[in-house]
Amino acid sequence: MIKDDTFKISRIRFDENYRPSDNTRLTTNFANLARGESRQENLRNVLRMIDNRFNDLAHWDNPDKDRYSVELEIISIEIRIDFDGGKDMFPLIEVLNTIIVDRKTDRRIDGIVGNSFSSYVRDYDFSVLLPEHNRTRTAFGTPRHFGDLHGTLFKCVVNSRAYGENFRKLPVICLSVSSNRIYHRTENQHPVLGVEYQQREFSLTDQYFEKMGMQVRYFMPPGSVAPLAFYFFGDLLSDYTNLELIGTISTMESFQKVYRPEIYNANAAAAACYQPSLTHQDYSTTRIVYDREERSRLAVAQGKFTEERFIKPYQDILERYCADCSV
Repeated sequence: MIKDDTFKISRIRFDENYRPSDNTRLTTNFANLARGESRQENLRNVLRMIDNRFNDLAHWDNPDKDRYSVELEIISIEIRIDFDGGKDMFPLIEVLNTIIVDRKTDRRIDGIVGNSFSSYVRDYDFSVLLPEHNRTRTAFGTPRHFGDLHGTLFKCVVNSRAYGENFRKLPVICLSVSSNRIYHRTENQHPVLGVEYQQREFSLTDQYFEKMGMQVRYFMPPGSVAPLAFYFFGDLLSDYTNLELIGTISTMESFQKVYRPEIYNANAAAAACYQPSLTHQDYSTTRIVYDREERSRLAVAQGKFTEERFIKPYQDILERYCADCSV
């Protein structure tokens, strides 16, 4: 059953000296950047990008655009499983948390947790379960109850005592928009989130996050060239301050420019009717090395690891956990 100690949350600073631990999902954006010969230069450059973008958006009372800096923490969430009289731990989720440093007032301001969302069970669902389900099918489909386990476990985490003791607000997860959907610009505009886009049919990722209890809205912030997908609980526009939202935008837009430059570092902004494309050629590259092919290979390997070490051996226990969460 779900207990007060079911989830364990740990933190580690993400800066130019960061090195991935043995337990870190190597498909995670920040872990991919932190390996190889260019690791320290990669990290230094992406952190500089985040700070510059933050100051660009938080321009009021900031004439030199150097008032703020963003500190990042890697938040690792493990699940404790009572099994055969013992307790096993399994790495469940990793996200980034933002802390905003205001140099003018010498204040440290909590940002929003949820950036660069990463999950072992999500790897299993999308890189193992889904391809296997469609291997012999003529038309694409999803397995029965696809995403149910992941969605329930995520809601368990958010409602847990461990989460409440560590974070005062619910997470916001910011991702790339889907390349197989068409987005339409609306007249709605937010001073920080920017112009809102809408689409007529949710993507598979949108549906997956809906099972996590999250809604989605699409905004293209000022100075951006493509909309971002924001997944959230409650009211995205009212529940978070402008600085909190800017922390999420500056962090995730910088990562997107690195590993999806075809969309987020394009040389022309999205039109009123917009379909993202990873085959788009008119874009600029950053000076940051990112191995997108390796990320895909590791996603499969880690999905299989999850199947062998978590899904299969603890299937009955996980079903009981999910039943407790639902109650």
